[in-house]
Amino acid sequence: MQKNMITEIATLKNALQAFAGLDEDDFLLSARFWHCKTYKKGDYYNQYKSVCRYLGFITSGVFRSFIIDQKSIEEKNVFLYTENGFVVTFKSFINRVPCDYHTQAMTDASVIYISIDDLLSLYKMSHKWECFGRLLAQEAFNVSIERTEGFLFKTPEERYLYLVNHHPKIFDAIPLYHISSYLGIKGPSLSRIRKRISINNVDDRVAT
Repeated sequence: MQKNMITEIATLKNALQAFAGLDEDDFLLSARFWHCKTYKKGDYYNQYKSVCRYLGFITSGVFRSFIIDQKSIEEKNVFLYTENGFVVTFKSFINRVPCDYHTQAMTDASVIYISIDDLLSLYKMSHKWECFGRLLAQEAFNVSIERTEGFLFKTPEERYLYLVNHHPKIFDAIPLYHISSYLGIKGPSLSRIRKRISINNVDDRVAT
């Protein structure tokens, strides 16, 4: 096994332990099911109208799910997936139905993935893996609800701050226009928000 693959597997084990309390024995049950894959910037993880058959754990890089507006032909980012997190179009993955989005690498990236069939086998083999499945479903639900409620109840600045707090490294990884699309904030407005927050942070440091 190559050195970088050993490192990625160790990262996955630690993430699974933190996410669902899976220990060494639990992970060994799954070890033969995981596979590594690298993506070049622009490669598709899954395409629109194809079934998402794999749950991926990102060891490096950033992915997005996006739609293409049929009227403007504009790409609109729906979800962002970052390092040490999962990438999957969950409804398609669980229900084995065609995806509503394209999912694409925004940078060069590496992923460790498992198929839906192998994951379902693990659910039958272990209560802890079954628990992992429930937690994964909860996480997917929470992400979807946060996106929906963010547009309904949060100001553009609050949506921006949520992204900063949950994905701080993403601003160094992808162009700002992709973040603007994801947040539903026009570029000039996003620039003003970033400038205002930066000034406020400086003022807070001076005050203390």
